[in-house]
Amino acid sequence: MSTSAKAAESSPAPQTPKSSRIPKVPFWAQILAGLALGVLLGAIAKSGDIGWLTATLQHIGDLFVQLLKLAVAPLVFFAILVSITNLRQVNNAARLATRTLLWFMVTSLIAVAIGLAIGLLTHPGAGTGLSPKDGKLPDHAGSWIDFLTGIVPTDIITPFTELNVLQIVFMAAVVGIAALQLGEKAEPVLTISRSVLELLQKALWWVIRLAPLGTVGLIGNAIATYGWNLIGKYATFTVDIYIGCALVLFGVYPLLLSTVAKVNPLQFFRGAWPAIQLAFVSRSSVGTMPVTQQVTERLGVPREYASFAVPFGSTTKMDGCASIYPAIAAIFIAQIFDVHLGIGDYLLIVFVSVIGSAATAGLTGATVMLTLTLSTLGLPLEGVGLLMAIDPILDMMRTATNVAGQSVIPILVSAREKILDRDAYRGATSITPSAVAADAERAEQKVTLADPVAAG
Repeated sequence: MSTSAKAAESSPAPQTPKSSRIPKVPFWAQILAGLALGVLLGAIAKSGDIGWLTATLQHIGDLFVQLLKLAVAPLVFFAILVSITNLRQVNNAARLATRTLLWFMVTSLIAVAIGLAIGLLTHPGAGTGLSPKDGKLPDHAGSWIDFLTGIVPTDIITPFTELNVLQIVFMAAVVGIAALQLGEKAEPVLTISRSVLELLQKALWWVIRLAPLGTVGLIGNAIATYGWNLIGKYATFTVDIYIGCALVLFGVYPLLLSTVAKVNPLQFFRGAWPAIQLAFVSRSSVGTMPVTQQVTERLGVPREYASFAVPFGSTTKMDGCASIYPAIAAIFIAQIFDVHLGIGDYLLIVFVSVIGSAATAGLTGATVMLTLTLSTLGLPLEGVGLLMAIDPILDMMRTATNVAGQSVIPILVSAREKILDRDAYRGATSITPSAVAADAERAEQKVTLADPVAAG
């Protein structure tokens, strides 16, 4: 070893000056701070009748939701298209897709049963002071004819301009299947599709980082507009929805993870929490989809399968919006309008919830699913108007439950198929959206290096 090398080795390392930067606040803490600030500002605006503050909160919340919706149509199209073509890289792709769909239906069946049980035990429509005259017809109503005929679009532009997610999913599925049939001839289109999808996801990360600010506006506006008095009228109904979702989120899912997948449920919540908390705030399964997919991959689900299961689930897997909510809401509305529901009606609710969940299509709110349920039962659609005011508060918990299920099912299927990376699952930790985005970029680089065909 040379003298200069020895001197360099023995000399003390230069002292790095302490950083004076403000330490980063964890994302979950930012969300909680946004919730607290939103409640505070909303209460101030309501009690002081401060119009400008209410308007400001509404504009902030609306802008955040609009930014999410701006990416919904192209994101759904390219995510479904790319996810279907990714299945060719997965062994037993047809079996994986079938088992995914079956588990979607099984968990929906469990969720709607919980919703019915809670509604029958608590009688949410009794003692509210509400009457049929308080209801009004919804602007848009769902029916089985509309649902079935509405899957196929009349043109390729309208579904994107009117944000008809179900029709967008249909077109994406058709193009994806056609691309699989064409093989190498479709590679130029798929290369462009992957690039556009990465671009959309990158832009969506910027919106996601605004979630704490969006929380202030959404929660604040709800409190300022409706106040606690209105919430009091729906106290039993609101508590029922939150309890039902909590039973599925913290009861059914952990039970399935421990018994079917044979993994630690607490580890699931540690890894999936970024997606669950973002879903609670944004009230959009599709808007949360990039985060959901990344946390699912971090929990050990193979990327090729997760890139199919999560986008598919984001538009069809709705235990909160399509199972628990319509079950309790149907009982609530029947009691308000003094309509008796029999065994056959409850079986119809189960059928609609298990089969018709795609009607919710991953958008904020579950009005279409509720009108589909009411029309099937023959209940007055004016009942939807009774629930519109309280819907934003309900939708937070519903969407959080939806997104958790969209991550749980791929884990269950992967574990049963013995393709789950259990070491990755055990090592998954709660991370910020920035770290999730970095994971996505690294994963894309690995695919590009390992698969020249995928890179174009």
